[in-house]
Amino acid sequence: MGENLTRKILRDHLAKPSEMKPGDEIYLKVDQTITHDINAVMTYLAFEAIGLPRIGIESAVSYLDHNLLYIDFKTPDDHIYLQSAAKKFGVHVSRPGNGICHTVQLARFAKPGKLLMGGDSHTPSCGAAGMIAIGVGGMDVATAMTGVPMRLTMPRVVKVYLTGRLVAGVNAKEVILEMLRRETIKGGLGKVYEYVGPGALSLAVPERQTITNMGAEMGATTSIFPADERVREFLRAQGREEDYFDLLPDEDAEYDEVIELDLSSLRPLVACPHQPDNVKPVEEVEKKAVQQVFIGSCTNASYADCAKAALVMRGHHVHEDVSCTLGIASRQIYKQLLRDGYLEMLVDAGVRVLELACGPCCAIGQTPPTNGVAVRTSNRNFRGRAGNPNADIYLVSPETAAATAIRGTFATAEEIMGEEVKILADVTEPEFYRIDDSMLIKPLPAEEAAKIEIKKGPNIRFLPVPEELSKDLRVPVSLKGGDNISTDDITPASAEFSSMRSNIPLMSQYCYTRYDADFSKRAKEMGRSIIIAGENYGQGSSREHAAINPMYLGVKCVVAKSIARIHKGNLINHGIIPMLFENNEDYDRIELGDELEIRDLPGQIPTRKITISDNTKGFAFEVRPECTDNELEVVLAGGQLRFLKKQLKEMGVETA
Repeated sequence: MGENLTRKILRDHLAKPSEMKPGDEIYLKVDQTITHDINAVMTYLAFEAIGLPRIGIESAVSYLDHNLLYIDFKTPDDHIYLQSAAKKFGVHVSRPGNGICHTVQLARFAKPGKLLMGGDSHTPSCGAAGMIAIGVGGMDVATAMTGVPMRLTMPRVVKVYLTGRLVAGVNAKEVILEMLRRETIKGGLGKVYEYVGPGALSLAVPERQTITNMGAEMGATTSIFPADERVREFLRAQGREEDYFDLLPDEDAEYDEVIELDLSSLRPLVACPHQPDNVKPVEEVEKKAVQQVFIGSCTNASYADCAKAALVMRGHHVHEDVSCTLGIASRQIYKQLLRDGYLEMLVDAGVRVLELACGPCCAIGQTPPTNGVAVRTSNRNFRGRAGNPNADIYLVSPETAAATAIRGTFATAEEIMGEEVKILADVTEPEFYRIDDSMLIKPLPAEEAAKIEIKKGPNIRFLPVPEELSKDLRVPVSLKGGDNISTDDITPASAEFSSMRSNIPLMSQYCYTRYDADFSKRAKEMGRSIIIAGENYGQGSSREHAAINPMYLGVKCVVAKSIARIHKGNLINHGIIPMLFENNEDYDRIELGDELEIRDLPGQIPTRKITISDNTKGFAFEVRPECTDNELEVVLAGGQLRFLKKQLKEMGVETA
């Protein structure tokens, strides 16, 4: 049998020979990395601590794109630090106003066949251009930047065979919402979704980006499309056709699973609160009054997305009870929309144009009102994701968002436009963009970079390093959590909270603040503790602060029914041992405050079976560490930073 596209690229990047069986631990040479401002300070503090003078990979880009709402000195200080660190270490910088990291990376850096690791869960966006792009935690990005091969559990590869083509008024958003409806928010764990077939060829690269972007919401390792003629068109428009080459799965490629989806059968869909897989047809959603509509984010703010929203709104006006905002994905797209008259249509309709930034998607501005209903084209609708825990967030396409903004309740483009909806099918991406990379700062030559002084404002504190592994643990349960606890629950988003992420002593005071307001104080008083949780613990954003803050507060282990991939890696990197119940019924027997005891923890870990005694209840239960062989080494070393420095020393690499 032939090879699928995923295995071809992974095989080309193997640092050690491997049969690449699903579940195997493989080691990969990384070509590119990305970071963004609200997670990146910890990444570059870690790279500083490693002690190398310069990155050891093809390219790294530091994007200043998430928090551009400077509510005080903290965020501008972070941006100055990140820019100076980038100059020091040979990293590109995308300045504030250049656009959202995933869209800019796809346009200006993505290349077929490359391997990208990024400190954001939506890094798989670049799979739209025929490359493997994987979201990881910040410590993993710091490790990748050294050039050390990165570990990955070999995923299963799912063939998604697309036929037909989208009808007017239906967006690529419907493709991924339908996938979420079928696969659920945890159905993609340990999988790569590879989209092929004649339907895939009908989708432009920015449409593919919508699908690969939100593959993260299924828990997938990544998603990918072939490098075909549509990728050539996209790179030609970016003035980078020389970066293109055909990269396709073999005709007789073998896959672990197959899904078939007819694009022409799709109709407008909506993800209802409070999970992206709670998907229904628009016509079945209760016609609630909507107070807020946001069109934009890395998921759905391409040129065609914004142009179609403008055409839906042409000749209409935003409902008087609705606040409608637009967040365009990049400066490049903004300028083209301006030239072609689409921005004028949107402004004439009463739409407010925001900064070229992530903004509302991660609760930085445009928080919904009390008990409000907000309709968004972004990728997540967890409770509190938009900054208000009592608001209801619905996820839709730009066409549906525009129609809803006009009607004041849920509506489709066809309901607003009638037969004229057919003109939306004629909207295409530009054949050529005017290329302007003046907002990208290129790396300095090594000799100049060596003279750069890294600038740290008063809010940029130390990078906490976990304690080495204790022999015995006798600790209380500091949190008994339910299913689907997200990283937003653990470390909330917003302009205020995002500005604290460079200061773990400050940020840790708000750990779990929206989920359990007493957690931080309780954990601190306990000194050391264990967290108990249900299914899919740590879903959502890659933010490693959701591991660093509990570690700083003394959490030593998380015992759960299942743990999301990126968060599991972050826990290991920062010295918290992820464990799974052998018998999920034991979860029900444990309560907040119970004293748990683990004897000879370092001795039990390599056996992959650990006995924990509940001294309060008088029973014992078994768990297994959720770790590969290499991850066990990291756990036993006391976290990734200690392990990496030891690894570099053994390789003969000199560090400061």
